[in-house]
Amino acid sequence: MRPFSLQEAREAGLTSRALEGKKWKRIGPALYRWKELPEENWLTLSAWQRALPPETVFAGASAAWLYGLDLDPIHPVEVVVPLSSGIRNRLGLKVRRRQIQPSELASVRGLRITSLPLTLATLCQKRPPVEALVAIDMAIRLGLTNAAALRQYADRAKGRHGARRMRSLVPLAAPAESPMETRLRWILIQAGLPQPQVQANLLDRAAQFAGRADLYYPEARLVLEFDGGNHRERMVEDDRRQNLLSNGGYRILRFTASDVYKYADVVVAQVRAALDVSC
Repeated sequence: MRPFSLQEAREAGLTSRALEGKKWKRIGPALYRWKELPEENWLTLSAWQRALPPETVFAGASAAWLYGLDLDPIHPVEVVVPLSSGIRNRLGLKVRRRQIQPSELASVRGLRITSLPLTLATLCQKRPPVEALVAIDMAIRLGLTNAAALRQYADRAKGRHGARRMRSLVPLAAPAESPMETRLRWILIQAGLPQPQVQANLLDRAAQFAGRADLYYPEARLVLEFDGGNHRERMVEDDRRQNLLSNGGYRILRFTASDVYKYADVVVAQVRAALDVSC
């Protein structure tokens, strides 16, 4: 079973009144699903495409998710329509109007989406800079693009929405393994600290591989690690790696999401102090 439109419901013998019952959940104008059906992004986007005019193109976080980026694609569903379209914002749907060139279109399993550079530029326009950088880092990590390609796009798209911010963020982009690593890196850079290396391979004193650092300052031999939600499950592995790094002459600072969100000034002060000690 999948989400369905009001027209599809009527063809199956369901009336509008029946759809007001407890069995069904409205997810958009004239768009419904069985209440017990788990919310599934792909099915929801497919239902929206069937319900919207054929010229509709998924954009923003909806398009980003279809490319494989870990963003929420359906709260709301984001689309672009031609300037002349009568489609407007509605429950569960965010509509933007712009003229899309053929070169700015792509398709994933039959769903029309904006090209990856345009998708990222839209996120740069609509989201805070750090969250736009999170999306750019994801795309680079997945091998979908690289900094040079995004810089070229931003230069060609000069004057268009999102291009200016993209141009400022691309020099900071890196293949971070998680959004929180990007956010940790962001607060350091915004505080005026040097940009650390990302996912750096580190060697011990015998030139053997000792571990990979989330963030690394080579001059100070300073490793910064973000402890995510799965740290407890892999604590033994993390401790073993930390011992190898410590024996290899590296200093390690570990941070959590609470540190990044609530105590950014403390994080910055600790990293700055560690860097100053090495100078």
